[in-house]
Amino acid sequence: MNTLQDVLEHELKDLYSAETQLIEALPKMAQAAQTPKLKQGFEKHLEMTKEHKRRLEQIGRDMGIGLEGETCKAMQGLIKEGESLIKEEKPGIARDAALIAAAQRVEHYEMAGYGSARTYA
Repeated sequence: MNTLQDVLEHELKDLYSAETQLIEALPKMAQAAQTPKLKQGFEKHLEMTKEHKRRLEQIGRDMGIGLEGETCKAMQGLIKEGESLIKEEKPGIARDAALIAAAQRVEHYEMAGYGSARTYA
């Protein structure tokens, strides 16, 4: 990466990968959630994530860049952490609390990425 344009493109590709991975992970989190309100929260977040991905695709088209081909390793790790909670913890309030914490980590990662991309743009 030699220019801020290069950094922006990298950030957009990273975000695209992260959103794509989340689209696969959120239904699993919703299914694992015990409380109906948390299930609904994950389902709502899934719809928002799909919209974020659509917006990134539009940005890629507008900028003339392909967003596919990179893998966001950080999101892979965050999702893997969430999946291990689902496998290792028994259903209930404690697992729901752990799922919320995992989801907050994901959100903070996304906020940092989108904030950086906005600044570079």
